[in-house]
Amino acid sequence: MMKLFVPGRLCLFGEHTDWAGHYRTMNADIAPGAAIVTGIEQGIYAEVEKSSLFEVQSVASEIEGQWQDFACRMDEQELKRIAKSGSFFCYCAGVASYMLEWYKVGGVRIKITSMTLPMKSGLSSSAAICVLVARAFNLLYNLNLNTLGEMNIAYVGELRTSSRCGRLDQACAFGVKPNLMTFDGDEIEVRSLNVKKPLYWVFADLCGEKNTVRILRDLNKAYPFASNEKEELEHQALGELNRDIVDRAIRYMAEGEVEKLGHLMTEAEELFNSHVKPMSPEELEAPKLRAILADQNVQSLVYGGKGVGSHGDGSVQFLARNPDCQEKLVTYLNEQGMKAYQLNIKPVHTVRRAIIPVAGFGTRLYPATRALKKEFFPIACPDGMVRPVILILLEELIQSGIEEICIVLGGEEERQLYADFFERPLREEHLCKLPKESQEYENHILDIGKRLRYVYQRERRGFGHAVYQAADFTRNEPVLLMLGDTLYRSLTNKPCALQLIEEYERYNRLIVGLYPVALGDVSHFGIMTGVWEDKDERILNVSTVKEKPTSSYAEEFLGVRNSMGFREYCSVFGQYILTPEVFQQLAADIKAADEAGDHKTEIELTSALEAVRSRVGMTGVRLYSQRFDMGNPNALIDTIAKFSNI
Repeated sequence: MMKLFVPGRLCLFGEHTDWAGHYRTMNADIAPGAAIVTGIEQGIYAEVEKSSLFEVQSVASEIEGQWQDFACRMDEQELKRIAKSGSFFCYCAGVASYMLEWYKVGGVRIKITSMTLPMKSGLSSSAAICVLVARAFNLLYNLNLNTLGEMNIAYVGELRTSSRCGRLDQACAFGVKPNLMTFDGDEIEVRSLNVKKPLYWVFADLCGEKNTVRILRDLNKAYPFASNEKEELEHQALGELNRDIVDRAIRYMAEGEVEKLGHLMTEAEELFNSHVKPMSPEELEAPKLRAILADQNVQSLVYGGKGVGSHGDGSVQFLARNPDCQEKLVTYLNEQGMKAYQLNIKPVHTVRRAIIPVAGFGTRLYPATRALKKEFFPIACPDGMVRPVILILLEELIQSGIEEICIVLGGEEERQLYADFFERPLREEHLCKLPKESQEYENHILDIGKRLRYVYQRERRGFGHAVYQAADFTRNEPVLLMLGDTLYRSLTNKPCALQLIEEYERYNRLIVGLYPVALGDVSHFGIMTGVWEDKDERILNVSTVKEKPTSSYAEEFLGVRNSMGFREYCSVFGQYILTPEVFQQLAADIKAADEAGDHKTEIELTSALEAVRSRVGMTGVRLYSQRFDMGNPNALIDTIAKFSNI
């Protein structure tokens, strides 16, 4: 049994540009469509499992009286017939028919356990159920579809019904976070957006009337070629003028300009009224929408507001000034006979702490490690300075905005080495011999020492056990983990760690850096597989993590297909953004081993990552970088030879 959640979706900016951008296949002068779409906190919760039939059941109290359990054979013609019937389950059957036709899958049983998403309110409840069905088939039958693939199947499946959904409706597939969707002919791109400050949204079903079919029919008359001034205005509104608004919205969200973002909503509504409404004046008159947007009781609580979806008297959205105003607005709208809901878009916690485990003895570098811990081995750097490995790592973290670093040591006796290097000023007789630049650098080293914290792994129970010793240090926040026997070089002006942090801020979930390796080298690394989420093949939706597999196993199960059709093998880069769920899983693994009296089996980080991935997902990121291993003699020789070269 697998648990799934799919949210509804709210289009913040750029309504109608999905289908307008599609017309570029016929008229290249049309500007690509662009929309900012977010999942919402309300959605569909379900448990799914394989079945001989296609079954949809519900135990959700929220939809009692609106629901009848459904089941049918996995038969293509029967599913298509149900999809065209207009029945309650037509959307589910549409997606299932596509899955059966193209992937030859078996059946699934979907049990909806909770339904907090209101139906028929412009929040794409039909799209959410379509995505849910597509995801259930994908995960249960290991189809290796990425999120965009699930979204496209949900869209095509819904088109097999009498519905004529827009292509942005299925954006709910990407979860509860804002995304930029770009529509260029048949091509769709999705990019996660950064949010600097909390955004307190309110959206409400106006409980009015609108004819979406007629609105879309009227607006589509202007495409693919405009034949008069009104149609040219619509092209401008859904094209270059919309792109300007969307670009500013992205900037305001990233910079925390909340008031400007609210005013932009009002500007977007005014543009819609002046440039789009004339194409369907009767349907877009929307007296309820106009009245509530102008209501002075509302104005005092918000920075701005606009219509939702096709506009008309369907739904309305506002950006409230603060949480208190948000609650007051929801209460007021409900008192006016509407159905109002809250949506909080929160900034991702910027990663400010990092962990470097160095508790290992360095057996493969014996006997040098009898005299010097391997993280203090000297490395010649491109600037001509010779630094110990640990200093190179710490400098990268600080350049990436990390404020506190926890060093995991093997015991208290190792602490003195760090104190001597990072806390004790250089003796005057040595300091005076250094050039001025090096004397200033000495202060830099001491400043780094002020950021360091220490914990100890007193039992050698594996890498995951070492990482867990820093659990209290994380303060239940995301933390960057960096291996202590690997060096990293960015191929851009951003350090590797900063690249990883920025991707975490976009995706807000467990992130692992990845690095391509040859098939013959996979047995030395943790290996990830999955499907690429983007055209550049940098973002991997991870489906499996395997620690040091054999080359034969990797060749059969772990290859990632690239755009050329070839298989690549993605190793763990050596940098991670660990979420609190990882430390919770490590705690559970340690507790289970202790209760079983097993103190010999190592607690592996990879096992914990795989367990967390199976529940909440994991993203792999190919960084613009090089990796230099120094965990064995040959690797150390190679690193010493190459790292000093720019």
